[in-house]
Amino acid sequence: MEAHITQQEILLMTGTTFSRQEWSKSPDNRESRPLTEKELLEEACWNGLFRELLPEIFYGSQDGKPIYLWNIREGRSFIELEMGDRPVKKEDYYSIDPYACMVTENFN
Repeated sequence: MEAHITQQEILLMTGTTFSRQEWSKSPDNRESRPLTEKELLEEACWNGLFRELLPEIFYGSQDGKPIYLWNIREGRSFIELEMGDRPVKKEDYYSIDPYACMVTENFN
């Protein structure tokens, strides 16, 4: 029997009013330089912000397994959240990542 694998990708666009919001930071964080908009958004996602904003995405897979955030990749004008019930290599052909699907566009 074939195992079901749940994979999800979400693109959060930067340069928008959503990404420019002030994300809470711990008061004991004393960095020498201020973080960029992308870095703040990425840090907020790793700290569970995305789970709080859109809890319906994390309800689980078809098999009832929980979904986890495995990777965050940074693009030119977005950050990509890669989620799933386990870490697997994504197939570029089915990806919403614009850098990945541009390569396969010529084959259509």
